[in-house]
Amino acid sequence: MRRRVDEEACNDTLMMLDIETVPDPVLMPADWAADRFPKAPWHQVVAISVVEVSVERDPATGFETYALRSCRSGGEPGWDEARLLRAFWRLFESERYRLVTWNGRAFDMPVVLARSLMHGLAAPSWFLRGTRWANYGQRHAQEWHLDLMDTISSFGASPRLTLEEASAAVGAPGKMGEHGSCVGDLVARGELGRVRAYCETDVANLYVVFLRWAHLTGRTNAAGHDAAVDGLLRYLEAEGTARPHLAAFAREWVRNGRRVPMCVGRTTGASDAEASEGADPGDRGGLSGA
Repeated sequence: MRRRVDEEACNDTLMMLDIETVPDPVLMPADWAADRFPKAPWHQVVAISVVEVSVERDPATGFETYALRSCRSGGEPGWDEARLLRAFWRLFESERYRLVTWNGRAFDMPVVLARSLMHGLAAPSWFLRGTRWANYGQRHAQEWHLDLMDTISSFGASPRLTLEEASAAVGAPGKMGEHGSCVGDLVARGELGRVRAYCETDVANLYVVFLRWAHLTGRTNAAGHDAAVDGLLRYLEAEGTARPHLAAFAREWVRNGRRVPMCVGRTTGASDAEASEGADPGDRGGLSGA
């Protein structure tokens, strides 16, 4: 038996993760009802998107600050599933990530692990990092895997929100016309670029929800939250020329600021949102892609 690697230190890089899938026609039982959700091994992964964020802690206060590195999809549109998953695990092995997902304990990670099992891929960092009580598999070990849907519902004590509903609550753009139910048709038509773009906006929504949750729970203060919001806007605008879906995300988020303020430590409202829409992109904040 390999010894579990004992790593007590905090994980100081955030990874927001979202995947998109289609039913696997080979593994899906022929008699499986069309309106029943497929089991984890029967989902074929067609897109994996991440937001990577560096975390710093103030030694005096313990407050975290967040510096966005990238918002991107793995691999290239022509990559098969095995290559896509292999690249994901190489990335995951490269740093000590604190994983953040929406329903990732029930869907994203069971699918990634089941399909990795099928392709004969190894994921030792998932299983061997941490301690017996603090590791990626422990539901309450939020320094390792924070499933925000599970956490915000008080672990099922209250009804669980969809990412769309949580995004609306904090003013994030949400689905912007796309939906997971459309992924199969888009893949069938060869429009994988739209699937990857949709997946990237989902992880951007997740990051916005995470920032508000981090402020709510005392992980960061108002200044740290608002600086991260500025950084996300700068990134979205910088990348928006090459990736219009990110520019559209930024515009919609700013418009929503008339309803739900984007910042928590300074006044934001209709006048600020309107001014922001006409401001020089260099005055605001951003995300990166690959």
